[in-house]
Amino acid sequence: MPAYSGAVDPTTQAFLAAIIGAIVAGGAVLAWHVSDRQQHHAAPVEEPVLPPGVATVLSVLRSSAVVVDDTETVLKASAPAYALGLVRGTSLSSEELADLVRQVRRDGQIRETEILMSRHGLPARHVTARVAPLGSRLVLALVEDRTRERRVEAVRRDFVANVSHELKTPVGAIRLLAEAVNDAAEDPEAVKRFAGRMLTESDRLSRLVQQVIELSRLQGDDPLEAPMPVSVDDVIAVAVDTSAIDADSKRISIVTGGVTGLEVFGSEEQVTAAVANLVANAVSYSDSDSTVLVTTKADEGNVEISVVDQGIGIPEREIDRIFERFYRVDPARHRSTGGTGLGLSIVKHVAATHGGDVRVWSVEGQGSTFTLTLPRRNQEAGR
Repeated sequence: MPAYSGAVDPTTQAFLAAIIGAIVAGGAVLAWHVSDRQQHHAAPVEEPVLPPGVATVLSVLRSSAVVVDDTETVLKASAPAYALGLVRGTSLSSEELADLVRQVRRDGQIRETEILMSRHGLPARHVTARVAPLGSRLVLALVEDRTRERRVEAVRRDFVANVSHELKTPVGAIRLLAEAVNDAAEDPEAVKRFAGRMLTESDRLSRLVQQVIELSRLQGDDPLEAPMPVSVDDVIAVAVDTSAIDADSKRISIVTGGVTGLEVFGSEEQVTAAVANLVANAVSYSDSDSTVLVTTKADEGNVEISVVDQGIGIPEREIDRIFERFYRVDPARHRSTGGTGLGLSIVKHVAATHGGDVRVWSVEGQGSTFTLTLPRRNQEAGR
C-alpha cells in the first residue's frame, strides 16, 4: 500500500478552486437577492404631502388654519393658529376640534361648529371651526375667533335690558302721577305738587334718553370727524352753569380755580358733556351746604381737569365698577339723586376718544376726586 502523501496534484487543486469559486459566487448572488427583497419590503410608506400652493396660502393667511394628516399630526398651521393656541407641538390642543377632524376623515363630510376653548391661566375663547377633507389623507380646519363678537352681543343685550329697565321707572312714575292729578282735580295744592313731581320725572327721562344717545354715539368708536381747539375755561363755565340750579337748591357752592387759558384738541360738545357729568355727579352725591371744587392744571403735555366733592364717597370694593353703564354706588339713593348711571360711562368714552383717561380717588364718607386728563393743544404751535 503506497504511503500517504500530503501533496495534492495540480489538477486536483484546480478542480477544488473552481468549486469554491462557484460556491462563493452563488452565495453573493443569493445575498444580493435577499438584500434586494428586504430593501423592497422595508421601503417606508409614502408620507402625505400638502397639495401645491397650500403651504404658501397658509403662510400668509390671517385666519387660523391647520392641516392634519391621517396620524393626527399637524403638518402645517398658519401663524394665527399658533397665536390662538390651537396647536401644541405637532398636535391639536383642542380635543373637541380633534374629534371633529376624525369625524370628517371617516365620512368626508364638511362640518362646522362652535367651540369654547379653555386655556390654562387665560380666558376662554369662543371660536367657530369649519373642517373639510383635503385630498384622501389630509383634513383642513379653519378656525375663526368670535370672542369679541360674543362679548359685544352680550354687552348689547345687557345695554338694551338696562335701558328698558331704566325707562320703566320715570315712565311708570309719570303715569301714576298723571292718574293722581286726575283724581285730585278738585285740590289745587295736590295738583301743583303732583305736577312738580311729573316735571322732575320728565326731566330725568329726558336726561336718560339724551345720555343713551350720547353714549351710543361715543361707543361707535368713530374717530373725531373735525377736531378743533377747545377752550377748557369755556367748557368748565358751561358745565358749572348746567348744574347751577341743582347746586343752589342744595346750597352747594361750586368753586373754580387753577390754570386758565388752557386748550385741548377735540370735540367741544363731547368734552363739555364729560366735564358736565363730573360736576353733576359731584353735586348730586354731595350733602347740602358743602363745596364742589373744579380745578385745572397743565402736566407734561396734558390738561388735567379735577372735580372734588365732599360727598358720600365710594367704597373701595366698588371703585373699579363705577364706570360701568347704569352702575350706581348707592342704588337706594338713585331716585333722590336723579342719576341715570350713564354719566361716568360717557366720561370714560370721551377720554378714550380724545386719547386721554379718567381716574378717581375716593374715601367713603369723605368725598371723591375725579380727574379727566386730555392731551393739551400747543397754542404756540397752533398759531
